[in-house]
Amino acid sequence: MNITGILTSIILATAMAVPAMAQEATKKWDSSAAIGATVTKGNSDTLLFSTGIQGTRKWDKNVWQLGADGAYGENQSVKNTEVFHAFTQFNRLFSDMVFGYLRADGLHDSIADVEYRFTLSPGAGYYFIKNDRMTLSGEVGPGFISEKVGSTTKNYLSLRVAERFDYKINDRAKLWQSAEWLPQVDNLNNYIINAEIGVDTKITTNLSLRVTLNDTYDNEPAPGRKKNDLKLIAGVAYSF
Repeated sequence: MNITGILTSIILATAMAVPAMAQEATKKWDSSAAIGATVTKGNSDTLLFSTGIQGTRKWDKNVWQLGADGAYGENQSVKNTEVFHAFTQFNRLFSDMVFGYLRADGLHDSIADVEYRFTLSPGAGYYFIKNDRMTLSGEVGPGFISEKVGSTTKNYLSLRVAERFDYKINDRAKLWQSAEWLPQVDNLNNYIINAEIGVDTKITTNLSLRVTLNDTYDNEPAPGRKKNDLKLIAGVAYSF
């Protein structure tokens, strides 16, 4: 099975696992699934389809997050988007503000010529702000990246420096933002920056409108590819 098949399997398995685990945990999972699609016909012939699922469970001094997302698009029947991503992160709170974490990510992006990129990172984190409406946290730790970009396969040690901001605007709307920097330890010119900002507004108890802006900057991309990839995704999300 190629990497596209592997990551697709991860997404499908996660999609099936989260609701099942949510039932087993008797509502201890806070989960949502989102879908978005754009189709045009006539003077332009385009297709863009995106989907994602994520879940968070908190118990005792532990927080477990997992998720998967993917997007596929065509312009005049020529593929211009094909990206799959999956992640999981486990946090262990040592105090109200300090925690340790272990995170794993998998990515496939055929347009950026990233056949696969797997990232594993343990580390420590700190909540600079933590209350019922707002949290701001930072994370830092070592990492290991295995990737095939273009025709080049590399395995290397990295750092991971990250932050995340969550804000509950009111009972029906929330905003979030996150960013991470992943430089190669022995070659700081080789680094990746991943960033996201999003807003979610409820239209019913379980249904909401969601808009996210994702940015990936690869300072050493595949030959013939641009360094920066920006994606704006709008869709409908269902919480369960």
